[in-house]
Amino acid sequence: MRLGIIGLPGSGKSTIFQALTRSKPEQQAHKGHRIATVRVPDSRVDTLNRLFRPEKTVYARVEYLLPYGTKAYSPDGQSDESFWNEVRPCDALIHVVRNFHQQGGEAPHARDDFIKLETDMIFADLVVVEKRIERIDLDKKRGKEISAEERKLLEACLRMLEAQRPLRDDPELATAHLLKGYTLLSAKPVLVLFNNDDEDEIPPPWEEPPELCNPLVVRGKLEMELAELSPEEAAEFLTAYQIKSSATDRVIQHSRSVLGLISFFTVVHKEVRSWMVPQGTTALDAAEVIHSDMKRGFIRAEVLAYDDLMAAATYPQAKKDGKVRLEGKTYIVQDGDIINFHFNV
Repeated sequence: MRLGIIGLPGSGKSTIFQALTRSKPEQQAHKGHRIATVRVPDSRVDTLNRLFRPEKTVYARVEYLLPYGTKAYSPDGQSDESFWNEVRPCDALIHVVRNFHQQGGEAPHARDDFIKLETDMIFADLVVVEKRIERIDLDKKRGKEISAEERKLLEACLRMLEAQRPLRDDPELATAHLLKGYTLLSAKPVLVLFNNDDEDEIPPPWEEPPELCNPLVVRGKLEMELAELSPEEAAEFLTAYQIKSSATDRVIQHSRSVLGLISFFTVVHKEVRSWMVPQGTTALDAAEVIHSDMKRGFIRAEVLAYDDLMAAATYPQAKKDGKVRLEGKTYIVQDGDIINFHFNV
């Protein structure tokens, strides 16, 4: 799971990145942008680790990308494709919106700031869609075979974008397979982070908030300081500021929800490992996440629900109780499944 962090200049994107990744400004630099990988916390993995005592425990990971630069547009008003192209490969976007006061600066205008960058994003998508439609029409005139379905989908995108609506407002259109290669920005799931002052836990007033943006309040500067502390100091810090969980944990959990991800676990070769897949994933496709050979030679999946394991206390007892099931290719993986894939290649 890769998440791109975007926001207007002064919104606190770098602060949020440092809070989420526990990195320093000079770390993780690569070709201008910054990337950091964070372990996805999951108490179930901790429990499996204690139960099976493996030689190796591997948590699922989430990758955060902070793009280089601060503006979505160049001074001449044209779309700065290099800015947006950095986040196009991301699975979802974290839109940081300033909701803190700057000394000697303007008061925050969260709604206006959100709309400004959202409009920039929609315009960047509009450019891509218009160019592709022009190319398809040109190919048709030249006698080349074109996809009528693809053009129909692009026309639907064009209508939405011209109406200043992000493509995510139409989930079916946003996830259309034929459009996947365009990596359209406004089609991506978005998690809005209101970056608040240290003492402020309240989201900004917002009439008619955007749909499907899953807003979350984070006190960025405070969370960045928290990320620099030891676990013991952090626990005291959380209590003092009445923070139930760190920004990292909350953002990851909200991101999983935004993307519709679930976790399943494998316990093989003295290793406990967590995997994340989209909700609705079949056993066959889950096997491919681990290795393509598993999908190619899939025989069956041996499945045990995490809660059933906890009730039985041990795997052998769960098997004796009839809780371990053999499932086929079309089985829909459930959150918390412990799966042993049988395959032959």
